[in-house]
This record gives sequence, C-alpha cells and structure tokens, in this order.
Amino acid sequence: MSITVTIADNPQELGKSAAAKIAALLNEAIASQGEARIILSTGASQFETMEALIESDVDWSKVEMFHLDEYVDLPESHPASFRKYLKERFVSKISLKAAHFVNGEGDVAANIAALGVELKKKPVDVGVIGIGENGHIAFNDPPADFETDEPYKIVLLDDRCKQQQVGEGWFRTPADVPVKAITMAPRQILSCKHIVSAVPHAVKAEAVYNTITKSLDPMVPATLLKTHPDWNLFIDRESASKLVAW
Repeated sequence: MSITVTIADNPQELGKSAAAKIAALLNEAIASQGEARIILSTGASQFETMEALIESDVDWSKVEMFHLDEYVDLPESHPASFRKYLKERFVSKISLKAAHFVNGEGDVAANIAALGVELKKKPVDVGVIGIGENGHIAFNDPPADFETDEPYKIVLLDDRCKQQQVGEGWFRTPADVPVKAITMAPRQILSCKHIVSAVPHAVKAEAVYNTITKSLDPMVPATLLKTHPDWNLFIDRESASKLVAW
C-alpha cells in the first residue's frame, strides 16, 4: 500500500497537479514500452483535471484510452452520456492511438464482453479514478462487489448516486436517472499500474474522510484504493475539510 495525498487550494490547482502526475506517468510508460494505456473518469469533478490534461506534453498518438462506466439504455445524444462527455471534452481535442467506449445501448452483454476482451489484452498504466459522494468508484455503489473477476458488470444505481447526478445538473430529478449502469469492476480498477484520483469540492468531503479514515469496507468502495501499491489522491481545501488533522 502506498498513498500520496496532495491538497490544493482550489479545483483549478488540483486539476493542474493531477494532470501533471497523469502526464508524467503516461510519459514514463511511453518511454519504457513505446505506448501507454489510460482509463478515464467523467463527471463534474473531473472538469479541471481533464482541461489541464489535454494541454499536457504527451504524445497522445501513443496512448490508448478506455473509460469506466456508462448508463444502460441512455442514448449518446443525452447530455449525461459519458461517451458524449469524453468525446466532446477529451477525445475530440487530441489525437489518441485508440479510444474504447462503454456502450450501454443495443446488446449490452455483447458490448461489455467485447470491451472486456480488449481491455485485458495489456495492462493499464494509469487509472484516473474519481470518488463519488457515496464513496463509489466508477458506478460501484455501496455495497460494492470486491470479488468479481469480470472486467465490466451491470449494476443498479443507489439513491445517493442518482441524487449526485441531479446535483451536478445531468438530470432534472432522480426519477430521470437510469436505473442501471455498466461499470468497470473494482478488481479491474485495482489492476491498473498506477491510480490517480482527482476529488475536489465540498460535496466530496464526507467521502474523502470516510475513504481515508475507514478500513477496507464495501460500504465505502473507495477504501479499496488504499490497498493499491501506488495511489495518488488529489484533493482541495474543501474536499479535505473534514480531515481536521491535516
């Protein structure tokens, strides 16, 4: 277990610091093996990191991207679609070697099976893994399944997760949030060589506190990240506010 915690003054500084770490890890991978693989999170908490990352000095033509999760039966045209998010905010702004998306439409089982095969071809160098207000990682809401070896799985979203999506402005009401989602499973997330978590804003303070102070617990899925050999956590003054000793 190895945790490095960086506390920034605000989300903008957090994003720059997190992006610098991600870029350095990608460049190390490219230098040593000629290519790199990255998993990207989405959501409002990732805005500043993603903006800084696309400005970073990385040879993106040697980087292969995967993403973490997507709603089931939500069209890509919907403002909350994570495919739409990544294509508009990241993929369209750089020239990646390849981009692999979670497709929650059509034959979902076949989609995630094919994606899992692609993902497992080689190790992932950097996992950019956010933490939700309920402590989830990807859409692994509590109680998270820490045991499955499947790379992706279909899950039911809990009420607090749905409320977060409303609070971030993606949906009008919790009833509008899809019931099911596809998520990368916890063990698959943990298989990344390096994990970077960008977790700004006061709404994440409870989740950050629980993640840091509680022992491994499926009811706080992000506690699993503490078992990783290289976890880099970036928080700001607001998300760190419950960590009074810091």
